[in-house]
Amino acid sequence: MSTDRIRTHFTEAADVLQRFLAAPANLEAVAEAGRRMVDSLRGGGRIISCGNGGSLCDAMHFAEELTGRYRDDRAPIAAMSISDPSHLTCVGNDHGFEQVFARYVRAHGREGDVLVAFSTSGNSPNVLRAAETARELGMVVVGLTGKDGGKLAPLCDVEVRVPHAGYA
Repeated sequence: MSTDRIRTHFTEAADVLQRFLAAPANLEAVAEAGRRMVDSLRGGGRIISCGNGGSLCDAMHFAEELTGRYRDDRAPIAAMSISDPSHLTCVGNDHGFEQVFARYVRAHGREGDVLVAFSTSGNSPNVLRAAETARELGMVVVGLTGKDGGKLAPLCDVEVRVPHAGYA
């Protein structure tokens, strides 16, 4: 890969970040998502995260930082990602891939918990089913999306949307 191409990728990333920071509503959405999570945790709730592919990696990293050590020594925070391969393949095989996250949410989610749904397109059927299930249970749905937010956007109590149509 040429240095020009590398520079182009970094410049594009910096531009996306600048556009995100330039819109006060984006920062307010991040703050509101944080408030909702803190409120849930203070009330004994948990944070459950999900996504596909790279978004699943983000969901796993998010939960790991909360249960592990992010920046400072502190008590672990009740968070989990829906990423167990045996669960994903069992439910995918027996009920269909669209249900892999929803069944986990139905089994473990409670009113007042938070679902953090990662979906670049906002249109992943299994993420949509998880958000619908979370809403049925009285959970807060936080969506981390891109593009136009897709079908996930109206299912979210709080949506944090990156103003970009690309993926990586």
